[in-house]
Amino acid sequence: MTKRDWVMRSTVAVMLSTSLLMGGQVGVVAAKTQDSKQSEVANIATSLIGKDYEYKAKGPKQFGSAELATYAYKQVGISIGSTISSLYKTGTKVSEKSVTPGDLVFFASSGSGSPTFMGIYIGSDQFVYSSKGEDEVVVKTYSEYTDKFVGARRVIESNSSENTPSKPEKPASTVADQVIKNGEKYMGTNYKYGSSSSTTKTFDCSSFTQRVFKEAGITLPRDSRQQSTVGKSVSKSNLQKGDLIFMKASVNSTSDRITHVAIYAGDGKILHTYGSPGVTYSKYDGTNWEKRTVKIKRVI
Repeated sequence: MTKRDWVMRSTVAVMLSTSLLMGGQVGVVAAKTQDSKQSEVANIATSLIGKDYEYKAKGPKQFGSAELATYAYKQVGISIGSTISSLYKTGTKVSEKSVTPGDLVFFASSGSGSPTFMGIYIGSDQFVYSSKGEDEVVVKTYSEYTDKFVGARRVIESNSSENTPSKPEKPASTVADQVIKNGEKYMGTNYKYGSSSSTTKTFDCSSFTQRVFKEAGITLPRDSRQQSTVGKSVSKSNLQKGDLIFMKASVNSTSDRITHVAIYAGDGKILHTYGSPGVTYSKYDGTNWEKRTVKIKRVI
């Protein structure tokens, strides 16, 4: 351990101790009502104060702006994006005054438009971020950045064992029908790997699910692996219309790495996009699609 690392770790320890004595100035210890993972993310972010800034560095000794959040969430088993633009769309939007420890907070140097830097809110009016200007991970007073604030996102819902996406206040069956209807209007649309989430001229599997759920009022992360971290896990025997089905590369694959996502459409069918057919219905029950299934999530 370098002398600098020893000094910074000692500083963090003093800050945390002081928070206990003075009502939580750093904010993490006081977050007793939050989901345990949400609070853990805030604690991890605090522990990284003093680490070096390095553009695009993924840790554990150096961090870029977005990569600090990616790393902190990875430590609690949650995969999120690795760029400011992708993280700015993940999870659920929360207002500036409603942030809680573990939320992602975004700022723009000009005070408007797309975010140019971001951090993790840790409570007690403080957030942690990897600063290019200061060349290290720092803690700042949140209220002092009001004129630069452009948004906040909650990856983990409070008081919930699983991350739940935003959803409209409608009966689940009605929302599921709407999701399927949204998907059907894109039948035959060409498949394109890595298709932009801003276009409906082409889709890949996860931009398709993100789009049709968004049109039904439900916000999902961008890629299939991120989408698999939200919602409630269900079994194949409990499949319902609108459930998301996540699959590995092939039946014989030894890895359960998720490479595809589809929407269960009921009656043993899935609605998804791949290869030459583009957006299409496929039979699910008893097929290789079913045999490739890794997990199923309910987000409605």
